[in-house]
Formats: sequence, structure tokens, C-alpha cells
Amino acid sequence: MSSFRDSEKGHANDVAGSSLESADKSFLDADARRLAELGYTQDMRRKFSVWSVLAVGFSVTNSWFGISAALVTGINSGGPVLVIYGIIAIFLVSIGVGVSLSELASAFPSAGGQYYWSSVLASKRYSKFASYLTGWFAWSGALFTSSSIALSVAFATTGCYQLSHPDFTIEAWHVVVAYQVINVFAFFFNCYGKTLPLVSSISLYTSLISFAVLLMTVPAVAPTHQDAKFVFATFINNTGWNQGGIAFIVGLVNTNWAFACLDCATHLAEEVAQPERMIPIAILGTVGIGFVTAWFFGISMFFSIVGNFQDLVESATGVPVLELFHHALVNRTTSVAGAVVLESFIVATGIGCLTASHTCKSALTGEEESISLTF
Repeated sequence: MSSFRDSEKGHANDVAGSSLESADKSFLDADARRLAELGYTQDMRRKFSVWSVLAVGFSVTNSWFGISAALVTGINSGGPVLVIYGIIAIFLVSIGVGVSLSELASAFPSAGGQYYWSSVLASKRYSKFASYLTGWFAWSGALFTSSSIALSVAFATTGCYQLSHPDFTIEAWHVVVAYQVINVFAFFFNCYGKTLPLVSSISLYTSLISFAVLLMTVPAVAPTHQDAKFVFATFINNTGWNQGGIAFIVGLVNTNWAFACLDCATHLAEEVAQPERMIPIAILGTVGIGFVTAWFFGISMFFSIVGNFQDLVESATGVPVLELFHHALVNRTTSVAGAVVLESFIVATGIGCLTASHTCKSALTGEEESISLTF
């Protein structure tokens, strides 16, 4: 890393310009001086701890929540085989992505993340264009991520209503209304910056507690269970592709979504002390926790499927995991209420996930004001 840092100094000087000369280092702490070397002044309070940064990072990625939402399409693109082995495949890829992000975040601890790195590492001829293009791609990705999370929670809430009102038919506008309500609700949490570290920590605890509750409760109440062959060796291809390999590769987008946004923690580099150490811990911690929770959640849910697997796909709720909960509680007089309660854990986790996504997007947007909308 020392050689990497040495090579960075020359590039950083071009970016920083005269900022070091104009800064009075005697009034800057180590983090602010490091930020000044990158060409920026310390404008934001470093109110996040490594735990709260990890909380934001994991709350956005939230791999087990991603798997529960991705079942909507994933069960038709490979079924249990896709989820169980796809998680392992994407986890290995995510380790490489996480290590690369950690190295860059350690060398260049800027909230701009990718757009700043592109500016520094690209040649002078292309640095502005690379930074501009990367910044817009990063912002667009953050926008679509927030949209997909809000949509997943909207489907879950409308599905719960349909399950408790069997005569109700879900229409597209119902989901759109739920989407907007949930999006606005999560937005207000980001209007008060002082509370974000606490909100992030609560979101992390909510996710882990919800994971533990579902992991233990659903298999325990299910009257019957699938065998190991179904969980580890059943491949389902309803994609329209004749080749199973193509269907599996296409289906990997579902498990990949469960490990998306690993860069989230990098955009909080100017709000945490010692970001060159804390951001890598948060990134790799997100990957590790994500794999453990997602893999065991997937195994637990597939073992707990009661009845015909196709019933989950054709559920009127449009939410396979909700139908799975309902079937698992089929022998209970309160099966509908119980399924809604279990799904509420996923909804609560999703709202925390969306709030954290808004947090990262706002941090990224604030940094992109420095490169403006034009060159």
C-alpha cells in the first residue's frame, strides 16, 4: 500500500492545487489534514463511528432481505440451486470487489468515492471526463437502488393486505401508491442529520433480530419440511431459455442484487474518524455478515416450504416468501395474522434498508456538487 500511496501523492497535488498552502494545518486534525491533501476542506462533522458506518453499509446491502425480495423472480430462474449456490458465487466475487474498494477507500478517503478515484487515477487527458461519467453512473445506480428497495417493500405491504383480504386484487397503482408512501417515509429520516447514526444502528439491529426470528420461527412451525435433495439439488427453469446454464447465469442478477451497493460506506468517509481504517472494516464486514445471513436464510426458507413449490410462484399476494410463511402456519388458526407478522419483520428491515440508501445517495449527491452537472 505504501507504493500505492506514494504514486497517489503526485496525482493528489494536481487535484489539491493550492489548498494545502491556504490551509492552516495547526488548526486541522489528522483527518482534516488528510482531506485537505485530497483537495477538500472539512465541512461535515465526523459523527459516525465504525459501528454506525457498518450499520449503514449493511443496512443498504442487507443480503438476507435481498434474497427474500429476489425470490419473486429467482425461484423461476434456477430455484433452490440458484439461491444456494448463487449466493456462494456472488460472495466470492464480492470479496474481490470489497478488497478493491477497501484499498481505494484507504488510499483516497473521499466521500466522492468512485468519481474522485477516477479523477486521480486516470490520465490528465481523460480525468475530468472519467470523473464526470463515473459520478453520474454512481448517482444513477444509487437512485435505481433506492427505487428497487422501495418497490420491494411496496410489494410486501400490498401482499400483506391481499393475504388478509382474499377478495382484494392487487393492481399496479396500488403498488405505486405504497411505493411513494414508503419512499417519503424513509426520506424524512434523512432530514435530520444528527439522528442518522442512531437510526443506522437501529436499522442494523432490526435486520439482525428479524433475521434471527425468521430463521428460527419458520422452520419450527412448518408442519412438514423438504428433503435435502430439494434444497441443494433442485433446479427450476421457467425463464424460457432452453439451456439451464443460461438460465442460471441470467438468474444470478437476483443473488447479485443481495450484495449490491458495497460502495455505500465509502461515501461516509468524511463523516467518520480514521476513514482509511474504518471504511475497509465496514465494507468487508458487510460482505461477511451478508453472506452468513443470506445463505442460512435461503437454506432455512427452502427447507420450510410446505406443499407444492408452484403455489409460491402463483400466489395472489405476488410475494412468494409471504406465501411461504402462510403455508408454514397452515395448521394454526391465526395463520394469516402470523404470516403478516412475520412479513412485517421484512418490511421493517426494508424501511431501514431504504433509509440507509437515501443516506448514501445524499452523501454522494453532496459530493457531486463539487464536479457540478457540467465539466
